[in-house]
Amino acid sequence: MLQDVHTQLYIDGEWRESSDGARHDVLTPATGERIGDAAWATTADVDAAVAAAKASFERGDWSALSGRERARVLIRIAALIRERSEELAIAESVDVGKPILFTRVVDVPTAADTFEYYAALAQTQAGEIRDTTLPAFQYTTREALGVIGALTPFNFPLILAASKLAPALAVGNSVVHKPAEDTPLSAAILARILEDAGLPRGVYNLITGTGPALGERIVEHPDVAMIAFTGSTAVGAKVAAKCGELGKGVMTELGGNGANLVFADADIDRAVEATINAFVFNTGQFCMAGVRLLVERELHDPLLAALAAAIPHVPIGDIADMGTVIGPLVSQRHLDRVHGFVKRAVAAGGTIVTGGEPLERGGFYYPPTVITGLGNDAEAVQEEVFGPVLTVQTFDTEEEAIALANSTRYGLAMGIQTSDIVKAMRIAKRLEAGLIWVNDWGKLDPTVTFGGTKASGTGRENGPEALHHYTRTKSVVIATPPVAD
Repeated sequence: MLQDVHTQLYIDGEWRESSDGARHDVLTPATGERIGDAAWATTADVDAAVAAAKASFERGDWSALSGRERARVLIRIAALIRERSEELAIAESVDVGKPILFTRVVDVPTAADTFEYYAALAQTQAGEIRDTTLPAFQYTTREALGVIGALTPFNFPLILAASKLAPALAVGNSVVHKPAEDTPLSAAILARILEDAGLPRGVYNLITGTGPALGERIVEHPDVAMIAFTGSTAVGAKVAAKCGELGKGVMTELGGNGANLVFADADIDRAVEATINAFVFNTGQFCMAGVRLLVERELHDPLLAALAAAIPHVPIGDIADMGTVIGPLVSQRHLDRVHGFVKRAVAAGGTIVTGGEPLERGGFYYPPTVITGLGNDAEAVQEEVFGPVLTVQTFDTEEEAIALANSTRYGLAMGIQTSDIVKAMRIAKRLEAGLIWVNDWGKLDPTVTFGGTKASGTGRENGPEALHHYTRTKSVVIATPPVAD
């Protein structure tokens, strides 16, 4: 386990303490113990970071390079992430409470792949020549916006940093990045990697500290052109509203409450595996988790029995053990929140099939919990718990399944388990979500675009679509002289 880690701010190519010297303890969710501390920035530090980012953009050290030149640096970043993969994996595991299995196999490789993917796209960005009836020649270009404010959450610090930084940098922007206050460690390592890869000074700036004060300053700063935000729906709505008021761009990827529709013709073993993956991955701290199980009535009893038998065998415990699948929640505060949802669900008439009480093992551990018997208007059905809690409802018809799936204010990710692919395609078209998995859950890659509908956000991450958030289109119309007689 990491011990006595000290991180600093990274502003204008320099590592520095905060302007008032403040620092904040970093705890590991695995034990609740202190593992180090991080610089606790002030709004003055935010202003310095934005000024550095703006100056770097205007100098053109990065923004004026060709896509191929920027790609070379992004490829070096990907290579250094792989070279330092164990350091990153351990830091992410200890800081977030993720089992080391996942940080080694999922988080770190995905971050490297993301920079590599956008390195390829950086070399292919181009405008268009368009036919027009005007007596003119018309073409369009896509241009970088300037300074991007990237605000990332605690559950996937490295992956979600990469998903914002890579496309923003690929097209020539400069960035001010603020990770979640509870999980700053991998961002500090990533900043060192960006520096070592040759990113010019001021192009990337790291601010660590409290969310409300620093996040608000980044959002409101007049020299920040666009905000890329992943986090809660409540905070995201405020960010989007403020950006609208200020006339700046915004991309929000917010909460989810995904429905997993299991039809009677599904392969039950495969459905059980997908269902468990859907709600226990990352200890349920996954905005695209499948936490509402909608099962066709005739399959309800055998599926529930199979789940009840399988879930206790999913390894939970030591995050340093490669066999562990479920780690702790991020904090005592968050554990209390999750357990509060479960207690209120029971009070509302729900029945606990498995789990339901915090584990007495040190750290912030909560077992996979399955609840049946709740009505569709129950809080645990309608709201995002953000923990390993699964509610179960039944349906009799395809129409009823679709109506239940679409009945919450969220629309980020959903799943369909069926042996009838034509039916899956028909239903997928009607589900109100930005990403649909069929006969599986959680398969992601830098090429797989995702994002929300309704209260789950307005933007898209991954794929070429993400680049649209970080650029603006410019049209150029050149008048042509009249043709001589």
